[in-house]
Parts: sequence; C-alpha cells; structure tokens
Amino acid sequence: MQAARHVVCAVSGGVDSAVAALLLRRRGYQVTGVFMKNWDSLDEHGVCTADKDCEDAYRVCQILDIPFHQVSYVKEYWNDVFSDFLNEYEKGRTPNPDIVCNKHIKFSCFFNYAVDNLGADAVATGHYARTSLEDEEVFQQKHVRRPEGLFRNRFEIRNVVKLLQAADSFKDQTFFLSQVSQDALRRTLFPLGGLTKGFVKKIAAENRLHHVLQKKESMGICFVGKRNFENFILQYLQPRPGKFISIEDNKVLGTHKGWFLYTLGQRANIGGLREPWYVVEKDGTRGDVLVAPRTDHPALYRDLLRTGRVHWVTEEPPAALVRDKMMECHFRFRHQMALVRCVLQRGRVPGQWEDPAPGAIRLHTPEGQEQTRCGRG
Repeated sequence: MQAARHVVCAVSGGVDSAVAALLLRRRGYQVTGVFMKNWDSLDEHGVCTADKDCEDAYRVCQILDIPFHQVSYVKEYWNDVFSDFLNEYEKGRTPNPDIVCNKHIKFSCFFNYAVDNLGADAVATGHYARTSLEDEEVFQQKHVRRPEGLFRNRFEIRNVVKLLQAADSFKDQTFFLSQVSQDALRRTLFPLGGLTKGFVKKIAAENRLHHVLQKKESMGICFVGKRNFENFILQYLQPRPGKFISIEDNKVLGTHKGWFLYTLGQRANIGGLREPWYVVEKDGTRGDVLVAPRTDHPALYRDLLRTGRVHWVTEEPPAALVRDKMMECHFRFRHQMALVRCVLQRGRVPGQWEDPAPGAIRLHTPEGQEQTRCGRG
C-alpha cells in the first residue's frame, strides 16, 4: 500500500489557508501546517499581529489534527522584499510587495523548507488560483535545476505549467502570483482554485473553524498589515517637502511631505479643495507633484508604457514575440482591474533614445482602442 502523499500547507491564521488545509485532509493527504513569521514589529496600536495570527494558525492545526511548524523569515523578508519596496519608492516607482513576497518568501524560502526539511511531496497555499496540472501530476514532478540566462527555457524539454485564473473572478489572486517560478508552480496545489469565497466561508462554518471565519480580511502591505501609509513610510525614508501644482495653469494648490509617497493616478488629497485632484506626474528633481482635476482628465490616460526585465510564467520569452518582435495579449497593472487588450514590442522602438534593458518590452494599446488610465483612484 502506497504511503499518503505529504503536502505542506502554509497556514496564516486566516480562513482561506485553514480551509485549504482542511480540503487537503479530506483528499486523504498527510498534511503539515507551517506558519511564517516575516515581520516582527508592533502595529500602530502596539500589538504584534503576527503573534495572534500564529495562535490562530496553531488552533487550526489542532482542530484538523495535523502537525504544526513555525518558521521565521524576518531577515529574508527585510532583505528581499521590504528593502526592495523602500528602494523602489525612493526612486518614485510604486512596487507591489505582495508579488515580491510570493516570489522570494512563500514560493522560495517556504517552498524549499517544505521540500528539503519536511520532505514534502508538494506544497499548498490558500491562494485563489489554479495551475494546468492535476494533483497527481503535481506529485510526479521532480526538481530539476534550471539553466541561468535570458533564454533558459529554450534548453528544457519539459511541459510548462500554466498559471490559471481562479473560478472566483473577484477573489482571483494570479496577479500576485505572477512572478512565481516554474519549479515552485510544478509542485504547488491551490485547493481553493475552483471555489468561491462564499463557499469557503460555508466550509469553515461547518467545520469548527469559527475563530478564523470571524477575522477581517488581511489588507495593506504584505505581512506588515494595514497602516497609515504616509506615517509608516516616513519612518524609513526622509521627508522631502514639495508642492502640488496644477497641470492646467501651474498654480500651487498645496504642499506634501515627499513626491515618492504618491502613485500616478491616485487621489492627491490636497487640503482645502472642494473637488478631488489626481496625480499626473512627479518631478523628483524639484520635488513637485503635478495634479489634474476629475478622474476623466486627458492627462491621466496613457496608451504606452515601457518595462524593465519581464518575468514570463511559462515560455521565456514567448516564441511569437521572438519571431515577430511583437505580440498581442491582454494586461492589467492592478489586482481586479479589467483586462485590457494591448501589443507587446521588443527591442528599440521609434523615438526611444535610451537602450532598452535586457528582456524589456514596450506595451501599447492598439489604435482605435481607448487609452488606459494608470494608477489608482
């Protein structure tokens, strides 16, 4: 008789990971729960939320009668996620720490710990996502170290694993999993991929998991939580006072504590004004933030953007893009944003004076299609 497959499930103390572990148990797998502590400071109310989450995760494992482990990746999170987060903000960009955390912490540190230290046949998380592999195919995967380099997939004769959207389109989290490696995807199960959030809550209610069912959804910076963003960032970055300037008449509308605090497209929240104004551009040299009135102002829309090095989930880069130097696809730059049809273009493009970064692409909307508003409202 074959021993039960061993699946190590990340448990966060929330309802999604709890139900993921429960469903794995129901499938007959040997399940182990692992809680990751990645941030160790107190929140703005003086509470270390990680301790409470760890207690809740431990209780889940007790209820499900599965082994519980706790690991700390505080150092790795600071070096690989939070430092990058601060560096990007200081440069005026708006990073997404959830994407970087999944890449470096959950699907690298945790993944390797589960496989190397706990002898996992596969790992699992409570993400709302799916892959192109059935469970049994996941268990058949073996780790093969991939060659380094831009065209490393060209030297592999293996079927790629696709990252697929969840059944619940509102909860779909593939956006946050977009930089997870093929190696990790090959050996990962997403038990909630075919379920709706409502059904997951129903399962929790019927299986004595009320203590996680009553918790609020985790929000804010990955593992750091929801905070007053400006106050939080200014604990780590020096304030750089500047002005809000109207893009229409160059009138000074107010002041701010740092141009890097703002994202293109977001509401500027300028005191004393009746109407909302939105960020159009940021001048890092002078420290000014250019703003426009109304969400439909033409200055808020773009039909072109350029990227740095691109992470391709499967083939790297796609054969069509290599062959034709361009490729039609759909994109989103924000979770739950509607997909927008666009064209990808490789290499130097007309009017581009700088050399493109290795692996960079140019993305633009096709002619005749509405431009896309960048940023957040």
